[in-house]
Amino acid sequence: MPEETPKYPLYDSPDGLRAFSGRPLAEITDEAARAGQLSMADLRVSAETLRAQAQVARAAGYDGLAGNLARAAELTIVPNGEILAMYAYLRPGRATQEQLLNMAEALEKQYHAVECARLVREAAAVYQQRGLVRQ
Repeated sequence: MPEETPKYPLYDSPDGLRAFSGRPLAEITDEAARAGQLSMADLRVSAETLRAQAQVARAAGYDGLAGNLARAAELTIVPNGEILAMYAYLRPGRATQEQLLNMAEALEKQYHAVECARLVREAAAVYQQRGLVRQ
């Protein structure tokens, strides 16, 4: 049975949106911020919200955007430092073929980011073909 597309805008969803921390979006207010009641995790988007946005985009015919949002959902559990290192490796000429494939392996095995790993493997193949990997 196909998954039901969330109602847009997501903010009006009866289930409500939650931050990465699990706090309901309705509790993330100016007052809570002024009172020092919010954490950085309260200000991060959750994987569930990104997946819901991907469903809405796909249903509207924006498959490319939907794919980007789905990959972003996979990356929500990857530490920021690792994301920045991966970004640097993905710039042409910055990583060897082996380093790119190891990154894809880590994404898949350590973080279960299957779609992100697939994209990195695809990039590694194209970089190899075009001579854009570090020797």
